[in-house]
Amino acid sequence: MEVVQVLHMNGGVGETSYANNSLVQRKVISMTKPIFEDAITNLYISNNFPGKLAIADLGCSSGPNTLLVVSEVVKTVNNICRKLGNQSVPEYQLLLNDLPGNDFNTIFRSLSSFQENLEEQMGPGAAGSCFFTGVPGSFYGRLFPSDSLHFIHSSYSLQWLSQVPEGIEGNKGNIYMASTSPASVLQAYYKQFQKDFSLFLKCRSEELVSGGRMVLTFLGRKSEDPSSKECCYIWELLAKALNDMVTEGVIEEEKMNSFNIPQYTPSPFEIKSQVLEEGSFAIDRLEVSQVNWNAYSSNNGLNGADGLINKDGGYNVAQCMRAVAEPLLVSHFGEAIIDEVFDRYREIIADRMSKEKTEFINVTVSLKKIG
Repeated sequence: MEVVQVLHMNGGVGETSYANNSLVQRKVISMTKPIFEDAITNLYISNNFPGKLAIADLGCSSGPNTLLVVSEVVKTVNNICRKLGNQSVPEYQLLLNDLPGNDFNTIFRSLSSFQENLEEQMGPGAAGSCFFTGVPGSFYGRLFPSDSLHFIHSSYSLQWLSQVPEGIEGNKGNIYMASTSPASVLQAYYKQFQKDFSLFLKCRSEELVSGGRMVLTFLGRKSEDPSSKECCYIWELLAKALNDMVTEGVIEEEKMNSFNIPQYTPSPFEIKSQVLEEGSFAIDRLEVSQVNWNAYSSNNGLNGADGLINKDGGYNVAQCMRAVAEPLLVSHFGEAIIDEVFDRYREIIADRMSKEKTEFINVTVSLKKIG
């Protein structure tokens, strides 16, 4: 599987699109808002109020979440300027990055409404200082010129690996790390994470100015066990749906056994260890949070695209996962089985959610470039 070619969220604005099924991700961004507000405030003040700020959002995807972070960053800096009595606000270069398969067109079509909303909130002329650029490419390589960025944000993207780890042929019956995975499979996943995250940090250290900041949020885990239920369960349930279809002859067993998700959900210790080993950044904050699988269950005023709370938890979670995983499944199994896979998945999820507490674990780290 060429991850760079097939990994992207479902585009457009349809029923199965990421735009309409990313409330969990939106809640996580809202939960971590105080962390990136603190980082951008310290950056702006310590850099003597630069006249231009270059801000990159890595793994921006498309839909309502894409411009949420850059909007908050702009508002934070503008509020600082107002409190300090500064007459002029900086110009913002807002760089939106994702893999080439991302639906950048939907992002660009939404810019006019973003600018209108920003001016309604901040006053006339506020949007005139914002300049957008789409940057397709993998963040496991250089994306920007040296010493060109002030602030980098990434949420729910860095758990995706650059490739499916090598040496996991023994992971039969599973599509990710699981309680039944051999130790060699868990180690292969961890080694791939170490390699990828170290490269990410190295590339970003070259692109950030001295003292530049990064706030990164991973889908992760609290446990030191990489096959912990808190990070692997959602994929184990999808594997159950697929295995049921293997048993019934709908999917070939060989096809099932050769499919693995290119993801690693790290612990806070693993993230800290890799940052310290790479050596380019100091850690300001490292925090863990959690969010319910069904973001509508306590949505704190964050409704779906239709403004209504959908109470079918199995449907909500299955749709969220479909928006993320469908391109990977289609690439490997073809389109014909997709509806049936997610119908089964919905039923399995609904059953488990009725019997136990189900949460995603988030690990957020705020970093400052050393030197």
